[in-house]
Amino acid sequence: MTAIYDCSVDSELLTGMRIARAAITRGELVVIPTDTVYGVAADAFNAKAVTRLLEAKGRERTSPPPVLIPGIPTLDALASEVPPAVRLLVEEFWPGGLTVILHAQPSLQWDLGETRGTVALRMPANPIALELLAETGPLAVSSANLSGMPSATSAADAAEMLGDAVTAYLDGGPAGVSYEPVGEREGDTSSTIIDATALAHEGGRLRIVRAGVITRERIAAVVGEELLEPAGGAAAASDAAAGDDDAAAGDDDAAASEEPASLDAAPSADEADTTTT
Repeated sequence: MTAIYDCSVDSELLTGMRIARAAITRGELVVIPTDTVYGVAADAFNAKAVTRLLEAKGRERTSPPPVLIPGIPTLDALASEVPPAVRLLVEEFWPGGLTVILHAQPSLQWDLGETRGTVALRMPANPIALELLAETGPLAVSSANLSGMPSATSAADAAEMLGDAVTAYLDGGPAGVSYEPVGEREGDTSSTIIDATALAHEGGRLRIVRAGVITRERIAAVVGEELLEPAGGAAAASDAAAGDDDAAAGDDDAAASEEPASLDAAPSADEADTTTT
């Protein structure tokens, strides 16, 4: 049985982080806490590791995972363009429960699945996740649950679903407790996913792909209601993006869970399922 490391105990935190770093380097999977839900993480630049993540969750390449990042400089490195409205949003809500879908840098040497040139990005508000990200770099992170099951809000929940497919579980206590569960499902603390890819074109607007812990009203207060697509409009387009949450970590980032990175712009409506952190 894969070990669960209680990160409230210094010795277990040190051991768990060391094992998690080594596992990521070897292309293995680890489960980490985020501020929204627990996420299962893999090296975003290791295609075999990303495939292992999708297989562990029971997902296809059409549902690429989002990517959790340690800070805004990494946002600029991974996205081909960051529109002013997105900068306002990440300044307001990062680190936190907002996943943003953007066009990815075309030079990136990674394979997250059928992303159609986009990536879903989130900076989680969790010190354990941020410490690991600072040491490993960007991680592909989907909610730590089997596809179609509720997002895990504890390490034990994640272990029950993912078992030995994961090398180490980092237990950071209950996830999502700092948010009101206002997502699409009862008790849902997944990140909100917005598709910002249309802003690359004149007249383009932001689309909320998945409703989560950051409400439409809070987003509109930052960028203005006129920059948002009408509620319920162009929902179908969100497929390609939705991700699962997040990292989220989480079916925030990495839907109901939070999974950024493949979320829209094209990746796949089923992502809005519940896997983004």
